[in-house]
Amino acid sequence: MYISARERRILEVLLVKEKTTTVHDLASELEVSPRTVHRDLKGIEDILKEYGLQLNKKSGVGIEIIGEERSKSKLQAFLFNVSHSEYTPDERQTLILSVLLDAAEPVKLLSLANDLNVTIATISNDLNKVEERLTPFGLMLIRKRGYGVELQGEESSKRKVMSSLILNNLDEFEFISIIKENIQRKSTADMRTVTDRLLGLVDKNKLLVIERKIEEMKDKLPYTIADSAYIGLVVHLALAIERIQQGEEINFDQQYLESIENSWEFKVAADIVHGLEEAFGLSISYGEIGYITMHLMGAKLRTNQDHLLEDASLQVGIKAQELIQFVGKALSIDLTRNVDLFQGLVAHLRPALYRMKQNMRIDNPLLTRIEDDYRELFGIIKAGANRTFPELRIPKEEIGYLVMHFASALLNREEGTKQKALIVCSSGIGTSKMLSTKLHQELPGLETENASLFDLDGLDQEDYDLIISTIPLKNFTGEYILVSPFLTHEEIDRIKEKTNSKNEAVRKKNPLSKSQTSQRSGGMGFINEMKSVRNCSSAIFELLTGFVITEQREASSIEQVLTRACTELEGKGMVRDAASVISHLMKREKSGGLGIPHTSMALYHTRSDAILTPSFTMIRLRESIMVDGMDGEEMKIDTILLMLSAETAEEETLEVLSHISTLVIRDEESMKRFEEGSQETVLDYLTKELEEFFHKKYNQ
Repeated sequence: MYISARERRILEVLLVKEKTTTVHDLASELEVSPRTVHRDLKGIEDILKEYGLQLNKKSGVGIEIIGEERSKSKLQAFLFNVSHSEYTPDERQTLILSVLLDAAEPVKLLSLANDLNVTIATISNDLNKVEERLTPFGLMLIRKRGYGVELQGEESSKRKVMSSLILNNLDEFEFISIIKENIQRKSTADMRTVTDRLLGLVDKNKLLVIERKIEEMKDKLPYTIADSAYIGLVVHLALAIERIQQGEEINFDQQYLESIENSWEFKVAADIVHGLEEAFGLSISYGEIGYITMHLMGAKLRTNQDHLLEDASLQVGIKAQELIQFVGKALSIDLTRNVDLFQGLVAHLRPALYRMKQNMRIDNPLLTRIEDDYRELFGIIKAGANRTFPELRIPKEEIGYLVMHFASALLNREEGTKQKALIVCSSGIGTSKMLSTKLHQELPGLETENASLFDLDGLDQEDYDLIISTIPLKNFTGEYILVSPFLTHEEIDRIKEKTNSKNEAVRKKNPLSKSQTSQRSGGMGFINEMKSVRNCSSAIFELLTGFVITEQREASSIEQVLTRACTELEGKGMVRDAASVISHLMKREKSGGLGIPHTSMALYHTRSDAILTPSFTMIRLRESIMVDGMDGEEMKIDTILLMLSAETAEEETLEVLSHISTLVIRDEESMKRFEEGSQETVLDYLTKELEEFFHKKYNQ
């Protein structure tokens, strides 16, 4: 069966649409005229008949494909694997770029024209478009008559383009199936689909070896890697191995390399490289370790369980609060007390800042929709982000994700929970948060939990009343609802219908009142909740009763100040070995500045086996001391905030300490209170805020 490139694209678009779409929208998406679409629809109807499907045309509404899901899946599989020699302009340009990236010498235009079944003039025009796509990466096309066309630029830039091409054109579930299930597709000798051609840039067997090596090492990281970043890392390493075997080594900035050598990520990257050297019989340069480290640093999947006491988190927290204050003032809304917004921004910004500093591109498929639906908010956040991070060039894609966090906060309202929904999103960057908030707004009684693509197999579907996903879950045997992160009215109605039917089924099966149901719920859940309440209340009690502001008249160094403070805590039985705690604190200082920018305070914190009780102490200095700030600038401080907790501290203890850190940088009024307030004033403030924190945490 012959299918033209445009017919194939129309079918692909219609098959993933969950509702009707207009001819005009199709024409816009394909960048052709509505008349052209109408002409192509005649051929499409014949194709659909062969699969037992129909094209449903509703005057004034739009068109859609109707029929059994199994038949739609068969057609999708055929379109994905069909060997075709006609490509859309965008596909042609992608394929030309993949050929140029893979070529070791100039490529003749005639060769490209024959390969893609078009004229040399068409190829020449495509190369103009390819050149535009390469500009952001700092790469150039060298085009000479009789010479051909060649791609020139840094090896790191070429790899970025390769990664971008693969990740933007390859279906994530298809990729996961390759690296997780070792599904063998067509040989590289018959690569006609764009996906196959792009995967030709890497060896599938290498992908599998690399994925296993990452699996072995990722447990050594103190955090989870986001799905999209995990895939990106596998792609990067596969490309790196291919390029190294071709004699292409990467140059990495030596100064930056030295600055990250002591990080967790560098140690894990070195282990990964060692494993790859053994697996492939290669010698991999030190610079490659740095590049892998950078990927790991930008791959963190942050959650609300992350704490501001982590290295570098407080600095990001200060920036997040600056942005929150800017947006709040522009909207005349106080957002500084929105803990979920603050935590979400810190979680997003840490890896985002690594990406931007290293010019790592990120895709945001929802960007156009975000700009249309939140035009005013987009402009405000763009201005706020540029002011907060003047040293960075912030792409629109990142602004879009920030908008989703703020839009989520503005829509959010606290409600009780009744049913439980599992939300599956591939990127984990703002999308799941946006969807959760929309769901809470439309269905106040719905409790949501986010999951990773990689986690699906290990989850018990019985734990959830419904599963909602923003991406198709191919080969997933369970029942789920496919939606967009913005939730259309039709999608909301489908979810409501599902939850209503679930409620009705539960009532018929067990017509007990809410209180009776609660009494019959599992005992372990209640016991765990009581354990959490005990841990949290105990931590708050110890921190408030142990809080003290001391004054030191003479202090020649930070170490001297900390020695006196820790010795006093040892005398109170809160610390077992003051010398050990001081050693931990000074070691932490060497890894980065601890002065809080735009204040006269520094935050010193550590976790150690020598600490018996969590404590928060403030030390006022008669004379200022110079320290390094979190922004790298030297600054004067006259107040030291000292936070200590045991190495094996309960999760709730770390959460309370993290909340206190948040209070320190919440706004100008709060910072001034900690800078200038008396012990009574600060203690009253802490008591009030921690009381509110406790009730909010356990009254949900």
